[in-house]
Amino acid sequence: MVTSGTIVLAILFFYWQPDDVKQGFSEPFHKFLAQNKEKISFWACVIFSLLFSGVGLFILDRKNILFISALLFTISAIGCMVMQEQYLLIIFRLIGGMGVGIASMVSPLYISEISPPELRGRLVTLYQFAITIGILCAYFVNAFILSIPQNFSLPDQGFFHWIFVQDVWRAMFGSETIPALLFFFLLFFVPRSPRWLITKGHPEKAQTILTRIAGNETAEQEMKGIRKSLARETGSFRQLLQPGLRLALFIGITLAILSQLTGINAIIYYGPRIFESAGFGIGHSLNSQVIIGIINVLFTLIAIWKIDKLGRKPLLITGSSGMMLFLVMIGFLFQTGNESSIGLLILILCYIAFFAFSFGPVIWTLLSEIYPTHIRGRAMSIATLSLWVGTYIIGQSVPWLLENLSPQGTFWLFALMCIPAILITWKLVPETKGKTLEQIEMFWLKNSFNINQKSREGRNIGRNTN
Repeated sequence: MVTSGTIVLAILFFYWQPDDVKQGFSEPFHKFLAQNKEKISFWACVIFSLLFSGVGLFILDRKNILFISALLFTISAIGCMVMQEQYLLIIFRLIGGMGVGIASMVSPLYISEISPPELRGRLVTLYQFAITIGILCAYFVNAFILSIPQNFSLPDQGFFHWIFVQDVWRAMFGSETIPALLFFFLLFFVPRSPRWLITKGHPEKAQTILTRIAGNETAEQEMKGIRKSLARETGSFRQLLQPGLRLALFIGITLAILSQLTGINAIIYYGPRIFESAGFGIGHSLNSQVIIGIINVLFTLIAIWKIDKLGRKPLLITGSSGMMLFLVMIGFLFQTGNESSIGLLILILCYIAFFAFSFGPVIWTLLSEIYPTHIRGRAMSIATLSLWVGTYIIGQSVPWLLENLSPQGTFWLFALMCIPAILITWKLVPETKGKTLEQIEMFWLKNSFNINQKSREGRNIGRNTN
């Protein structure tokens, strides 16, 4: 639990920063950075994924890579706080985006590799829990920073006047240093990934860590399973293109993209604009965002509680169905002109609740556990990149959709995206609760064997017919 709590601090960092939700800033640097947050973070994550999709995650220990992400976070926070030239601010923002790319891929992967099978879903879900807490913290931390000039005596000039009064957004960026440094120092207390240690020829160290985490009996079983799994793997990227694993790659990519195309970040990013268009004032719309953040945190706890009892598939199917229902209802509110009622907030909160116990946490659990050990890092980089592609598409398209497709059309489009998510989960996603990572890998390999066997039988039938 300590290990998981340490890792998820990486993601809390990303959301502990100023957002274009905040009002009243006209400084060109802040305005540019706020308007281009998704672009800069997206391209930084693309760069990271390309750099590490090859040998990076195989050569470097997961723990050391997380150290790199913590350093990138710290450097970015300090740089954005003190630099004045616009190109330098962009560079340091890009550095922070690379830190996000690392953390968003390696954190759930690492947690899944050190977790006992019966607790893996719950522990990986803590990662999404940190995201929801981070979003909520962003509202309160930035509100506190805004209140500092009114509640505390500050000098009329100098550094503190500069960052807390003149350019208050700098203090918001600088506040990110706190979780970044906390994350860095707590990493000294987490173990290395036992599966990575075995691939590098250190089975004794791996067994010691597994024994400490899960006990002697479970450690012995997992060691045997890992050795068998590694003996079957080639470590080649081509292994992902085998029929069974190709299906796993397809599931990871499509669900990652659909998790964003169903509209969650449209609510998070553009919630105030949506509420304003519905007739709420700016103060009420920002308060509504805080309520959304609280609901997001509370219902993520349901996933932590139930993911290893009910399983991944029931949560995903139930959550996607509920999301679709409430998105359709939200669209009808706008269509019938009733969007200015309290009903809009209630329906959006219901949508957030269904996302928070399903797609939000479960997608990270699935992505971190469905790929073979030797190529898990590379496969995870592709799936994570796909998720960020979805985030980027939403971030760039929602303003256009709200203006040209109308709010009701936008929400109905999001509802439509829930349908393939439900079908893919129902028909293709295997239930992985309680299974070791090696047992999940065997499922895909058996699936690959069955596909190949059916293909050969089909060819033989064709030859006999001729």
